[in-house]
Amino acid sequence: MMASLLLMAMATAAAPVAPKPLYRDPVHDGAADASTVYDQATGEWVMFYTNRRADLPRADEKDVRWVHGTAIGTARSQNGAHWRYAGTADIPQSCTGPTLWAPDVQWLAGQWHMWLTVVPGVFRDWNAPRFIVHLTSPDLKAWTCGERLDLGSDRVIDASVLALPGGGYRLFFNDERQNKAIVTADSPDLVQWTVGKRLTQTPGEGPKAFRWKGRTWLISDAWKGLLVMRSDDDGDSWITQPGHILGTSGRFPTDRAKGQHPDIVVAGDRAYILYFVHQDGEDEAKSDPEWHRRSVIQIAELQEKDGVISVDRNAPVTIRLKP
Repeated sequence: MMASLLLMAMATAAAPVAPKPLYRDPVHDGAADASTVYDQATGEWVMFYTNRRADLPRADEKDVRWVHGTAIGTARSQNGAHWRYAGTADIPQSCTGPTLWAPDVQWLAGQWHMWLTVVPGVFRDWNAPRFIVHLTSPDLKAWTCGERLDLGSDRVIDASVLALPGGGYRLFFNDERQNKAIVTADSPDLVQWTVGKRLTQTPGEGPKAFRWKGRTWLISDAWKGLLVMRSDDDGDSWITQPGHILGTSGRFPTDRAKGQHPDIVVAGDRAYILYFVHQDGEDEAKSDPEWHRRSVIQIAELQEKDGVISVDRNAPVTIRLKP
């Protein structure tokens, strides 16, 4: 018993504590919408994220060009706690456009897949078409164009794909034409999709679906914190958890706004949530009225009890991710 306790203590001591923030983009200081995977070829974790141009001057308060013209940034880490910038993803322009948002990257059916939101231009307002494109890669570096998804709407964003236990795949996405509802689509082959259920009646975006502790979970950005839903029957029916997680201010200066657009990394029995936060609480925000446009990636550990998920964003996160 003593030997086991000693080994557990040594393992905990060896694992680093994640910093606050977990990651800050060194180019435009606008990291958002993370998707995190393990690259077995290099033995590193890779984070893909929307590289918002938070440092771009605005013509006026309604000018949103800074969230357009965005590349997909990448960062790499040996342990999930300490990250280094690794440039932008090599995504072909032939099937995408000048504005790239919210990548969802997964290893499925023997290769890497990315579902990517594309806006065909750089706009001053939010009135533009948006669609989702599928790409594939053998190595997370060079990406090949696939198909543009037909999801019955010209305003769809924020893909999250889940392999179903009984076979096939389910796509969760945001349809802005349905009051920004989270909607599903199913596919037998990751190419042909059939639109299915609308899951939410309130507006939101950034869904992330995952399997954990024998259940299917869906966490999405409700703009007042994150909405949590669970399914006990592999996604046929859903229970919405009351309230929102990460909706109240954190204690640390870079973590004082609501959490947005989640990513989940499941590591054995533990699960970690990565979320982005606008920078309202830093000292720079007191003198720079535009500082709040900057955003960083934070991490916290999920807790589950009796089918309810909670998060303590102020608790230290001891983490050494395993593939």
